[in-house]
Order: sequence, then C-alpha cells, then structure tokens
Amino acid sequence: MNDRSSYGWVVLGAAFVIITMAVGTLFSLAVFLKPLEDSMGWARSSVSAIALLNWIAMGLGSFLAGYLSDRFGARPVVLGGGVLLGAGLILSGRAEALWQFYVSFGVLVGFGVSCFYVPLTVTAVRWFEHRRGMAASIVSSGNGLGTLALAPLTRWLINNYDWRTAFLILGEFALIVVIPAALLLRRAPAATLPASQPAPEPGLTARRLWTFRPFWAIALTHFACCAAHSGPIFHMVSHAIDQGVPALAAAGALGISGLTSIIGRVGTGMVADRVGAKRTLIVGLILQAMTIFLYVFARDAGTLYALAMVFGVAYGSVMPLYAVVTREYFGDRAMGTAYGGVFFISCIGMGLGSYAGGIIHDVLGSYLWLFLGSGAIATMAIVLASTLRPPRAALRPA
Repeated sequence: MNDRSSYGWVVLGAAFVIITMAVGTLFSLAVFLKPLEDSMGWARSSVSAIALLNWIAMGLGSFLAGYLSDRFGARPVVLGGGVLLGAGLILSGRAEALWQFYVSFGVLVGFGVSCFYVPLTVTAVRWFEHRRGMAASIVSSGNGLGTLALAPLTRWLINNYDWRTAFLILGEFALIVVIPAALLLRRAPAATLPASQPAPEPGLTARRLWTFRPFWAIALTHFACCAAHSGPIFHMVSHAIDQGVPALAAAGALGISGLTSIIGRVGTGMVADRVGAKRTLIVGLILQAMTIFLYVFARDAGTLYALAMVFGVAYGSVMPLYAVVTREYFGDRAMGTAYGGVFFISCIGMGLGSYAGGIIHDVLGSYLWLFLGSGAIATMAIVLASTLRPPRAALRPA
C-alpha cells in the first residue's frame, strides 16, 4: 500500500465522521418539528419553510465551498463550516421568535453544513483515483449513520430534558467532533490521469459550466431525485405519529431508514465501479419511485418500518453516484466547481420537497398528496437520468 492510499484512508475516515455529525444534526430538524409546534405554536409549514431556507443556504454555500476547495483545499473550508454549524445549533436552542430560528438553523446551520459535503466528497475521490465509487459512497454513508444515530438521540434528549437543551448539546457535540477531524484533512498528491479520463476543456470556468448539456442533465436529475425523497424523509416522523405510532418509535423509523441507506450507499458505490455509474443510478431511481408510491398504502407501525428500510436503501443508493457521474464528465480539475453547482441545484429540490410537505399537511390535513406528488417527481428523475450521453460526446456547450 503506497503513501497515497494509506493516508487516503485517514482522510476518508475523517470525512465520514464529519458528514455523520453534520448531516445527522441537519436532519434532526424533523424530530424537532412536533416539539416546536407544541411548545412554540409554530405551524408545520413554518418550520418546513426553515428547512427550505436551510437547503437554499446549503446549496449556495456548497457551490462556493466547491470552488474554494479547488483553490485552497478542503481543510480551511471545513474548519469554517464546523464553527458555523456549532454556533447555529447552540443559538437555535436560544431562539424566542420564529425569525431567530430562521437565522440560526436556516442560515447558520445551512451554510455550516454546506462547507462539508462537496469539499469532502471531492477530496476523498481524489485520494482514491481507481475506486472513486467506493470513496464517494463511504463519505455519503455518513448521511445514513448520522440519521440513524442522531434522530433517536435527539428524541431522547427532548424527552429527558427539552428541545432547547437538545440543541445546546448537539451544538457542543458538533464543535468537539468536526474541528479535530477537519485538522486531519490533506490535499491528495497529484496523480497522472489515464488517457481514457475525459478532462475539462481548457478555460472551463464556473460561468462556462452552466452552458454544458451534461451539467444540466446531471443537475436536473439530482434536483428531481432530491425533491422526490426530501418530503417523505423530512415528514416521516410526523407522518408516523399521525398514524398512531409513539413518538420515540416514529423517530426510530427515520433512524432505520438512515441505517439501510448506508447499505445502499456503500453497495451501489462498489457496483458503480464495476458496471458504470449511470446504469446503477437508474436502477436506484426506479426503486426510489416505487417505494415512495407504496407509502400511500402504509397505515401501521410494521408497514411503515418495512417501507422505511426499503426507502433508505433506495435513496441511499443514488446519492453518492452524482459525484462519480460529475467526475466522469468534467474530470478532476473542475470537479469541485462542477459538483458544487450540481449540489446547489439539488439542494433547492431538497428544500422545496420538505416545504411542500408541510404546506400539503396544513392545507389538506394529511400527507397523501405529498407521496403521490413525490412519486411522480421520482419518475421524472428516471427519465432525466436516461438522457445522459457518453462523457466525451456530451462535453459541448448547450
């Protein structure tokens, strides 16, 4: 094992830990949804709008973070994100008005988490040149472990203390975990690129990036995919409680989906290295659409748990593949900028899906139309993914 690959595992482990903590706290808002409604009198649509702001901030920040990581490396970007994440969570526990919660969780936490996913994924992929799918999938699997661990922990903290104390503890935990892990990050040594790898055209800039067809094909697929699964994920706990499932058990459903998403992320990353990212992505999108439609028929705890398990595999299987596909089309030099742009657009989908779910519930009194609409959008993601053409043929301006 050479020095490049050996220290690459240290970088990969640090990235995994950071993503676990960051995304786990981000999705913990779903567990806070009903306590905030009961304690502060905030409507679900109002809290869901915070999630929309959260994802917009995360998307904008990710585009900038990808560009900065291409220029300066991941470490300074991630360190700044760790400070923002910890501060945002601690201040969220002190919010007295809705607008304050918008600023603390919507803006600070959103921009904090934006400093992690794109730079860490790009860094990991650069360290593992010949196992890009595996590297991206391990970083992405931190999403699943974070949801699995922090959703029940957050519910336990709320039950035994209150929601304010829960935010304080999560914020302190984030600072303790993220900052030391970020200090382990290093740039990957320069590698000789194989002749088969498509490289970006000379002079490819962030502005020119928006004129390429493959960029929009990848970005819109990612957008539709995230818009489809974000509503069911964000409202999974509240939907289960509405169906009569106890609160702690409902949080467990979100946790179990996070656990099985790890299986989907790691498994498909390895499969993609063998059979190709596009083919694997389409299969994962088909499974996601089928599972979302089945939520229409789920009424009891057993069925909801079973669907949460399959749904976790489905949405987890597709998430790491967008980074791999972006790398295939835009090469190594521009990957941070290109993937930052793709991730920015996908974050808008995540925010809209979460927000729409809250509005649908407040207006119609149930989540039925959320699952029907999300299933239709998931089907559109399959169609969009099918339009991707071979990388070399596709790299031309729109």
